[in-house]
Amino acid sequence: MLFVNTRPQDRAAALTAALSNQQLSVFELPLLELEAMQLSAELYDLYQKLPSAQVIVVVSPTAVELGMQYLQQTGIQLEQLSHIQWIAVGLKTAQVLAKYGIQALIPEIETSEGMLQLPCLQNLPQGSCIAFWRGEGGRQFMMQQLQAQAMHILNFVLYRRQCPPICQALIPLLAKKIQENLPYSVLISSEASWLNWQALWQNQPEIIKNAHYMVLGTRVAQLMQQDRQLQQADFQITLLDTLHPAAILAHLALEKGKA
Repeated sequence: MLFVNTRPQDRAAALTAALSNQQLSVFELPLLELEAMQLSAELYDLYQKLPSAQVIVVVSPTAVELGMQYLQQTGIQLEQLSHIQWIAVGLKTAQVLAKYGIQALIPEIETSEGMLQLPCLQNLPQGSCIAFWRGEGGRQFMMQQLQAQAMHILNFVLYRRQCPPICQALIPLLAKKIQENLPYSVLISSEASWLNWQALWQNQPEIIKNAHYMVLGTRVAQLMQQDRQLQQADFQITLLDTLHPAAILAHLALEKGKA
C-alpha cells in the first residue's frame, strides 16, 4: 500500500518515519506551505487590543512562533496577558507554547469542533473577547460559530497558506507510484489541502476518485462527502480525530484487513 503524506515539510517527518518503520511505502507531497505576513499597521493595532482578551486560540506551531515574534516587536509583554486562557489546537502547538511558559488547554479532538466543546469557551459570557492566532483562511468555521454567540473576535492573520510550487513537479512521479502501488491512501488534514489536491489532479480525475482518504475532522469529511456526491465518485473516506502516527497506523491496519 502507498501512503501519500500531505503534511507540510516541517511536520511530515515523524509520520513518514512511523509508517516506513512498518514497511509501508510513503510519498511526501506537502500540499501546504506557510509564508509569514508582514507586521502591518492593522496587525499592530490588534496587538494593542490583545490584553483585553479573555481567551487566545492558537491554531499551529507556526502561529505560536510568529505570534510571539510580533508580540515582542509591538512592545506587548507576556506578563500583560497573564489573565488570559490559552487554547492550542493540538499537542504540538501546546508544546511550543510551553517553551514560553504558557500552559494551554488542548481539545480531545484536534479540530475546530473539538475546541468549541471546551468548557472554557462554552461558559464564556456573551461579549467576551477571543483572539485567534491563525493563518489566512483558517478556522473560519470556529470564528463564525463564536461570533454567532455574540463573542467579540480579534482576528490575527499571521501567515498565508499556499500550495508549494514543488507539488506540480512531483505529480508525474507520484502518478507512477500510484500505478505501481494500488491501493493508495491520502492524508487530508484541512479544507485547503483537499482543494489543492483536487487542483493538482484536475487533468487526471481518476486519481482523485480511486483514492482512500484519511481525513482529519468532521467538517472537512462532510465537505468531501458533498464533493463525492457532486462528482459522482465512490472514493472512501476514513475520519480521523488525531494525526498521531499510531492512530493512522491503526486505521491503515483495519483497512488492510478489509481488503
